[in-house]
Amino acid sequence: MRILIVGGTSSLAVALKPALLEFSEVVTAGRTGCDVYFDLCDPIEKIELPKDIDVVINTAAGSGGVSFEEMFETENVNVLGVLKLCQLCQQAHIKQLIMISSIFSCLDKSSSFYSIYSLSKRHSDEVAQLYCSMFDVPLVILRPSQFYGVGELYRKNQPFLYGMIDKAEKGGDILLYGSNDALRNFIHVEDVAKIIALVIERKVEGIYTCMNVDNVSYSEVATAAIVAFESKSDIRFLKEKSDIPDNIFEQDDSLYRLIGYYPQISIMLGMKKEAAHRREFR
Repeated sequence: MRILIVGGTSSLAVALKPALLEFSEVVTAGRTGCDVYFDLCDPIEKIELPKDIDVVINTAAGSGGVSFEEMFETENVNVLGVLKLCQLCQQAHIKQLIMISSIFSCLDKSSSFYSIYSLSKRHSDEVAQLYCSMFDVPLVILRPSQFYGVGELYRKNQPFLYGMIDKAEKGGDILLYGSNDALRNFIHVEDVAKIIALVIERKVEGIYTCMNVDNVSYSEVATAAIVAFESKSDIRFLKEKSDIPDNIFEQDDSLYRLIGYYPQISIMLGMKKEAAHRREFR
């Protein structure tokens, strides 16, 4: 089996490649640092898939922003780029197309976390579903919650989380705004990689959420980091500041029941993995 990872230098792709190499040949595709050049923003006539690819996994994504240029780029990559990729997969008779979406695609405009990113991800999901149903392309869309992993690669997408980890490592107080102990859902990237591997092995199709089975509060995350680093940090709520709102979603374990696997890495274990990594390399 040959698997193509589009967005081959993304933080997810870096964790995913070793998991897939256990049972397949992996080819990475992207604008830089990959096995083959591939840009979803190029005209469709200039894009082609490598030969003899069985499965395509799209981890490439525009991250959003508030300027016109950022919004345009996000829609261009996340929606038009996905449409091009669907057509390429149909023409190449790909056996399975896996789109990595986001749980944020479920947000509506009433949410304070609603953005061009969440909107474009919903558009992306709908475009992929429409095209693939019309042309019989086997499709699975996975909507992971906020994923994190070991090392600096994951800081860009989770700056607040890694800021708390930094404070715990250095023994500084971890400050949380407001009086609400905000809830989040974090899933470790190693669990996400394992889930994707099983989705391929079981030839899953459909659209599924991909979250940790437990939501956690920011104070629980901070406590886990303090324990992992054996730190003397304290957690303080700055009640004069505005509350941080919750951002959680309805649980659905249908994917996990289908593949026979549930996320294994708790927030405590995730923090211990990060602490061990930092001790080894610093």
